[in-house]
Amino acid sequence: MSRIGNKLIPLPSGVKVQIKDTSVEVQGPKGKLTVPLPRGIRFEQKDATLIAKREAEQFRALHGLARALVANAVTGVTLGFKKDLDIVGVGYRAEVKGKNLVLALGYSHPVEFPIPEGIQIVVEKMTHLTVTGADKNTVGQVAANLRALRPPDPYKQKGV
Repeated sequence: MSRIGNKLIPLPSGVKVQIKDTSVEVQGPKGKLTVPLPRGIRFEQKDATLIAKREAEQFRALHGLARALVANAVTGVTLGFKKDLDIVGVGYRAEVKGKNLVLALGYSHPVEFPIPEGIQIVVEKMTHLTVTGADKNTVGQVAANLRALRPPDPYKQKGV
């Protein structure tokens, strides 16, 4: 039986939390995130910690989920999240132009990928990307979308 929902969420200094009926707003040095809460789950703030409470036993399946989502939001606004991607292949490269990431992935045309709000993409070398942001879900989804543009070949490992 999982006890993740019962763990306390420590709030670092510089993080402000607003608890509403259907959501929790977390604000910190890296930005502001709003986490929607499932029905039957509420949060309480005591000193510098957050506590997840459930109204009835039937909501215990969502208890740990809600706690983990709020804990990820607290981590995101303080430290942020990061995914590294390598581009492998002859002539494969990437560069940032304004709000777009332009990729040469062996197609007959360059692929333009729009960078979403709240996400930063840094091209350290022409073949290494770093996706950073405060929202863990968005960072992972952007990294997955970039990888889907040219998934690695099973034999030569060419791709993103």
